[in-house]
Amino acid sequence: MYALYFLLVTVVCVIMMSPTVEQQLRHSIPFYSEMCEKMNAGENCKTLVGYSAVYKVCFGMACFFLLFAIFTIRIDNSTGCRAAVHNGFWLLKFIVLAACCAGGFFIPEEEMFLQVWRYIGAVGGFFFLLIQLMLLVEFAHRWNTNWSSGMKHNRMWYAALAFVTLMLFSAAVAALVFMGVFYTDHEACLLNKVFLGINGSLCLIVSLLAISPFIQRLQPTSGLLQPGVISLYVMYLTFSAFSSKPKEIVERNGVNTTVCVFSFNSETKSDKKIVTGFGTVILFGCILYSCLTSTTRRSSAALRVCRNSEPATERARCCFCFGDETDDFEENNTGGGQNVMYDEREGTIYSYSYFHAVFFLGSLYVMMTVTNWFHYDDHKIEKLLDGSWSVFWIKMVSCWVCLILYMWTLFAPMVCPKRFEA
Repeated sequence: MYALYFLLVTVVCVIMMSPTVEQQLRHSIPFYSEMCEKMNAGENCKTLVGYSAVYKVCFGMACFFLLFAIFTIRIDNSTGCRAAVHNGFWLLKFIVLAACCAGGFFIPEEEMFLQVWRYIGAVGGFFFLLIQLMLLVEFAHRWNTNWSSGMKHNRMWYAALAFVTLMLFSAAVAALVFMGVFYTDHEACLLNKVFLGINGSLCLIVSLLAISPFIQRLQPTSGLLQPGVISLYVMYLTFSAFSSKPKEIVERNGVNTTVCVFSFNSETKSDKKIVTGFGTVILFGCILYSCLTSTTRRSSAALRVCRNSEPATERARCCFCFGDETDDFEENNTGGGQNVMYDEREGTIYSYSYFHAVFFLGSLYVMMTVTNWFHYDDHKIEKLLDGSWSVFWIKMVSCWVCLILYMWTLFAPMVCPKRFEA
């Protein structure tokens, strides 16, 4: 339900930044202007749309999740009153969320609020990106560990591991070649050439490092699957950064020509809408995945790089993301014959406070993404992929942070040897 609340507010923010939706409402709702005047929302409800409205709505959602993050600190089991509030009272909490979002429109000193909240959102959004990258690195290690454990009993897991690894690296190399063809030019796009070479070289380095004898002594389970996942994600971030960069124009034969863009992005208006649609879907998917994966023990522990939380034995599974329920759940038969699951009999499966903190940071990330980070003045949701230097640098730095985090996990046994003790 928290994810549903989050998605609902995100959709509202997207609508607020969309002039197309605003025009449709104006033409579809009878007496639209009169209704806006009676609501004191300005001409055509201008105070309810635009970047300032998104900031206020996201401020309310962020306050809602921050309040619950503080409220649920140090909850050890699900039998207390605070845990009951966390796990129930959905209608009441929806009313509180709506009140928080509406309350943002009554904040005094609007200009000062927007300036301060803008920088708070930038910091929070960056921390959300870090959490997302940490979970990705943890996911790559968990995938390799889980499937490698099955190789002792069934060689088919070895074939599956090799096949998936080959597919990941093939996709990463294909993405590298694709960007080399469409996002570089012999007369322009110097940054694209430099960063494409740097990111491709770094992916090669971490791949060779993962299978080097030195790392194999530190981590016998280290293989090529993890760098395959990381390399593909880095290529995606690189492609996203190139797509977010402002277009470069060169003069050829007396005509201004846009270079270093994929022709699909610039041919027709309908193509731009398709690309924007895919970008929005990816945005929602990344946010919800990062938030929802905080509800497991392993992903909650992903932020503690030095730890010893790996199970002694692990059963290989295709759907390893959902965990092995045999260790965490207990079934009891009631008198009526119904099976009851006691999933938090000794303690909470995940940290409630951390769960809400991730949603809090996700709220800030949505606010900054929808308003194009710092360039919000003329930003509309239909121009999400048109180009921004701030978005370009944020995504490019995210590539390097992801690679640094993965390299740190390779050398972590030297710093935190207890984490990898049998």
